[in-house]
Amino acid sequence: MARRPLALQSQFIRALCPLKQRSRPLTLPSGYVASPANYVWSHPPSTTIDIAHDTVANLAAKPLHLLTLSDLVRHGRPPLTKEALFSSANFTLSLLPIRLAHRIQAFRNLPFIVVSNPHITRIYNNYLHSLSTLLPYQERQITTLEDEIQFTEVMADLVQTHSNTIPILARGFLECRKYISPADVTRFLDEHLRARIGTRLIAEQHIALHLSSQPHNVTPTYSSQSQNNSSYIGVIDTSLRPAEIIRNCESFVSEICELKYGVRPTLVINGQPDTTLAHVPTHLEYILTELLKNAFRATVETGHEREPVEITIAVSPDSLPDSTLPASSPTPASTTDFISPPTDPAVPGVTIRIRDRGGGVSPENLPNIWSYSFTTFGDEDVLDAAGNAIATGNGNNDALNTISGAGGGEASSLAGLGYGLPLGRAYAEYFGGGIAVQSLWGWGTDVYLRLRGLGKI
Repeated sequence: MARRPLALQSQFIRALCPLKQRSRPLTLPSGYVASPANYVWSHPPSTTIDIAHDTVANLAAKPLHLLTLSDLVRHGRPPLTKEALFSSANFTLSLLPIRLAHRIQAFRNLPFIVVSNPHITRIYNNYLHSLSTLLPYQERQITTLEDEIQFTEVMADLVQTHSNTIPILARGFLECRKYISPADVTRFLDEHLRARIGTRLIAEQHIALHLSSQPHNVTPTYSSQSQNNSSYIGVIDTSLRPAEIIRNCESFVSEICELKYGVRPTLVINGQPDTTLAHVPTHLEYILTELLKNAFRATVETGHEREPVEITIAVSPDSLPDSTLPASSPTPASTTDFISPPTDPAVPGVTIRIRDRGGGVSPENLPNIWSYSFTTFGDEDVLDAAGNAIATGNGNNDALNTISGAGGGEASSLAGLGYGLPLGRAYAEYFGGGIAVQSLWGWGTDVYLRLRGLGKI
């Protein structure tokens, strides 16, 4: 299996790209305001550098660029030349300020009592901080290695700053549930989480290309030969085998399941296990971990741990439209931040079916499984101020909390909040795929995960 770039592992980002003191001062654009007192805010003022309302409004008025996966690999395979690296940096710079401004504007459109919540205000301030670090670069192109290295440090800071966004937002909306309707929460989170997927992906892609290219490296991380043999272009694995990801996720979830329940279900893979496609491994890992967690938990709690969880991998025939995937709950029409699905009919599609004997989903719960904050955990399992789970009921939340944590630190504090399935669907749909659930109440559940690839690269 190809070695994953270090950029995918967030603990290495700050080590490899520390945010340093700039070697020369950057000219601040006219949109900056020296003090919050110079502007009448309709929302809590930021504790970071403040940005004029018009600056955010002008950027937010610009349309979002409809990404394709091809956009992310357009600069070629690493190691990149200096010119290709500069092109990647400038392409990244052309997208991120607009995306950040859209999210800042969305926070400003929330009810004042909601955005005044300290957890939501913290995320709002993080977005202001990130935009303030990018605005100085907007007035010039990145044309030197020094500028590119500094810009990559800013990207590393952006990724690190927003690494814990979801659990903090979850805590904030949990505390504000009296002041905002569930429909409004779902609408905001659908847009925000999809936008966050794109923003983080764009930043991490450039960081990965930077780390795997040679012009700035005195002692390269990888040799040129290993780069040429790698299937990775940035964070995208062009020869990803879903079966390998499934086995990795199975190993993790099984160990934690055995820790909590004392048993672990078996898992069998059939169909076309040697199938490959171009995709982002960390995204697929999160989706599959969440789906396997649900399947394993249901299987064990209904006493059917001797019945294997069956996973079928199938390459969709080119002639079949996407409508072959069973229908799922519709995504809100207001969500616009997707990666555009490939238009080439030869682009492969892969469907993964996860079938369990866990008794299915009850008819009264089935319509709610795509709603944020719908969960089968009790209300007694809550979060502390840092977003960490506290088991105040039966004390069983810790193990399940760990089961939900395969996606990284931020996922580990989401158990019991009902974010797993809708967030997994957001990851799948962002790449033109989807998740559908078919439940046979009293017997089991079939979950269909549809993935779209890139085609030839």
